[in-house]
Amino acid sequence: MNIKAMSFIKNMSYTISSNLISLIISTLVVLIVPKLIGIEEYGYWQLYIFYTSYVGFLHFGWNDGIYLRFGGEEYKNLDKRLFYSQFIELLGSQLIIAILIWLGSFVLVGDINRGFILQMVAIAMVLVNTRLMFFYILQATNRIKEFARLTMLDRIVYILLIVTFLLFGVRDFKLMIIADLVGKFISLFFAALSCKDIVFRSINTFYFTLSESIINISVGIKLMFANIASMLIIGIVRFGIERAWDVATFGKVSLTLSISNMMMIFINAVGIIMFPILRRTNQDRLANIYSTMRDFLMVILLGFLIIYYPLKTVMAAWLPQYAESLLYMSLVFPMFVYEGKMALLINTYLKTLRREKVMLKINLVSMILSLFMTYITTQVFVNLDMAILNIVILLAIRSAFAESYLAKELNIKVKKDIVLEVLLTIVFILTGWFVNSWMTMIIYGIVYFIYLMIKRKDITETIQNIKLLMKA
Repeated sequence: MNIKAMSFIKNMSYTISSNLISLIISTLVVLIVPKLIGIEEYGYWQLYIFYTSYVGFLHFGWNDGIYLRFGGEEYKNLDKRLFYSQFIELLGSQLIIAILIWLGSFVLVGDINRGFILQMVAIAMVLVNTRLMFFYILQATNRIKEFARLTMLDRIVYILLIVTFLLFGVRDFKLMIIADLVGKFISLFFAALSCKDIVFRSINTFYFTLSESIINISVGIKLMFANIASMLIIGIVRFGIERAWDVATFGKVSLTLSISNMMMIFINAVGIIMFPILRRTNQDRLANIYSTMRDFLMVILLGFLIIYYPLKTVMAAWLPQYAESLLYMSLVFPMFVYEGKMALLINTYLKTLRREKVMLKINLVSMILSLFMTYITTQVFVNLDMAILNIVILLAIRSAFAESYLAKELNIKVKKDIVLEVLLTIVFILTGWFVNSWMTMIIYGIVYFIYLMIKRKDITETIQNIKLLMKA
């Protein structure tokens, strides 16, 4: 096994271990918190998490531009004075925006709880976006070990505070939000220490880097808007549900989405490692690597759907007050199949090939389609089942469009695979919704076995390719 393969495996172990801890923490939060706090309190807490998931876009692509432009560089070769000046300017811009959001919460929001949530979101924005600059520098320069540790630190502090509050009988969503902010602040502090030769410099070394900021924003804003549109595909559906029904229903739906999203933690971990590696890889090899990774990933993701019914049964027994809403898991559980393929493969490759405009166009079309379908299902038919089913349909459509474009770029064939994956998803949803028993697992297991038989030649080639990549 060569040095690069060993480095990849080490980085993989760092990110998997950090994301495994994040997964355990997410699982504990998903399992324990809704059992101990009221449905309405849980709904407000989910509303905060929902809003904070969008604060990363208020740096206007600044950090994304740094990530794209310097991906694959060595950390020691970075211009530290330039990055220090960029850090000061970014921090200043975030503080100004945070003040405006804070003031807006008093003027525009009548509900006290929603106003409090917006004020905390303003603080989260400063912490998240400033920290993101350091995270992206570490990722772009392949300092995965430090990045993984910082990710773990955030979540460990968070869960320790949450558990402490719950043990002392605290059931207030406001303190849970503060626990999240404390975790983010501590993580930001140590992220700054990881890049101390950038952050801790004499103020005399600062100089205005407006042209550099404009370049980073102009490069990153396309990726930022692509990410905004990507998040809004699901976000619009969730917002439509929150508007058409109450905050308790929003919380119940959010629980099923949280369960379905847990698998994404591992997938995002691999995607983080792959980007700087692919940037350093000869473009002639990209197509072969893509086909190998695709077959390997999809066999795992589609196989993971088998555990749906045992997982749903355990969750229903643990959270009986959510038992009815857990039926919606059969509609949204396959979302990680399409989200996973987009995050690990398609988006990583489009960024490597610098096709941010293509990402933006595909996500914008999908977002507009989401807006239309959400309006029809939540306002015209007022049908919660159809609204939730929209999520998987939209993600499948976006994945098919994006991968078809990428297949042309790489000169590979994927149409048969896309059709097979859609068929397996349909079988899963129909059996999960209409059968809703252990037969769901058996029927899907049989169909999955047939899929493996159809793909057996490709799977054998994938295993051989992985062995060759480790030796080459």
